Amino acid sequence: MALMLNNVAPERHDEWALIDPRLRLNWREVANVVNQAANGMRTQVAPGRRIGVFARNCAEGVLAYVASMAAAREAVPINSHLASSELAYILEDGAADLLFAGPECLDVALAAAADAAGQTQVIGWRCPETPGVIQWQDWLAAQPDSSPSGDATALPHLHYTSGTTGRPKAVHTAPTMFPQVDTVAELFAALGEEIRAGISGPGLAVAPLYHASPLRLMRAFAGGAPLVCQDHFDAEQVLAEVEKHRIERIVMVPTMFRRLLALPAETRAAYDLSSLKLISHTGASCPADVKQAMIEWVGPILLEVYGGTETGPATSINSMDALAHPGSVGRASPPYEVVVVGDDDEPLAAGEEGRLFFLDATGRGIEYVGDPEITRAAHIAQGVFTLGDMGYVDVDGWVYITDRSSDMIVSGGVNIYPAEIEAVLGMHLAFEDVAVIGVPNDDMGEEVKALIVLRSGIAAPDQRELDSWCRERLAGFKCPRSFEFVETVGRTAMGKVNKRALRAPYWPTGRTIG
Repeated sequence: MALMLNNVAPERHDEWALIDPRLRLNWREVANVVNQAANGMRTQVAPGRRIGVFARNCAEGVLAYVASMAAAREAVPINSHLASSELAYILEDGAADLLFAGPECLDVALAAAADAAGQTQVIGWRCPETPGVIQWQDWLAAQPDSSPSGDATALPHLHYTSGTTGRPKAVHTAPTMFPQVDTVAELFAALGEEIRAGISGPGLAVAPLYHASPLRLMRAFAGGAPLVCQDHFDAEQVLAEVEKHRIERIVMVPTMFRRLLALPAETRAAYDLSSLKLISHTGASCPADVKQAMIEWVGPILLEVYGGTETGPATSINSMDALAHPGSVGRASPPYEVVVVGDDDEPLAAGEEGRLFFLDATGRGIEYVGDPEITRAAHIAQGVFTLGDMGYVDVDGWVYITDRSSDMIVSGGVNIYPAEIEAVLGMHLAFEDVAVIGVPNDDMGEEVKALIVLRSGIAAPDQRELDSWCRERLAGFKCPRSFEFVETVGRTAMGKVNKRALRAPYWPTGRTIG
């Protein structure tokens, strides 16, 4: 029997399993596609090589991820907004033999595959006949539909985090997010056990599945929980999907909350949301007033998770605790313990602000694949690492984030690192120096701003030219929303820039993050 069907009772095999705006599949149909895709992946992707998925949320993308697990091949979830040069780097660094792409990403996928030494085959769904592209349906039809063996070694996904030094860094799915088992058969069995022990009803994928937290919905689907995919966020459509399909579980970011709350009261009241059991949110700090408004509307079903792609949940806080401790991101989640240290790396007392570190009780810490230098820089001791934030822990263990020690910008729940934007702007012949910072944005939390020092005697380019320069080289979400020409960015003789000082004039209080 197909691995997926082991997690679904026989009487459910003809029930709907996976829905997007174009497809509706039952469990039997899903299992057949997963078998075909997994067999193709095992044949066409060498051990140690990988599979890229480059698309908006859709049924085919979910099936590709599940098939990669069944095939015992690592999948690389890729941000669908990347420029071709950014994608080409990931294809080369991630050793991708196959790249699955949706129609909205096809041109970029082909350009990147050509740049990546031509070693990556593009397979596209719902795409026109295009040279260099194998059609998804044709590719599936050429593969046997027998269930692949479950004896192969289970492998996690390989994620690329935004680059702290100009290039994204590769990390495997955190052990807290991916069952730690030996074989593929044990992996699917463990996913089924998780679902049966928790929420087994339908999930709704509205946040992009190339992010680690929303991708948990895909693994829940592999464990037997039906899934609905929304290819872009539409606030009222979310409410309609919840009512229509009796959705029980969603993963969101605070910007989505703002847009839901912005709907007219009569619109929000028109939909039955009583099926909802859990709304997880992550990616950015959620303002206390937004969280309170959401809880008043949908009930105490919000769970905030703080962490990173590298760690999975490092802290968490439920609705009632969030109301009692406004602004906190919760208490530490096993196997992590929170450690706040000063500039001398010595622990600070409760209530004292410092750099936020986490002690991994397993001793593992975090690892950036193929980059031991960056891995070492994130640790102050074995298993003691930072995600680049500052904060404090009160006497009862509640964690509060107050600022960042890193340069990272969080916009709409997406991490953006200034280094790669600065590298692109630094190539502009008119610029002497550049610093990129985050400034307030009411909807997104933060937005990207570039501070630019012009070369002597050169006129400033206009906003349109600068925007075009960036969009040719960067994903759109990384491009600055504004550009400001300044006399200096305050660089020291050692080349350092105090980003916190640069951010300060743009923020209304001493806190310089959203």
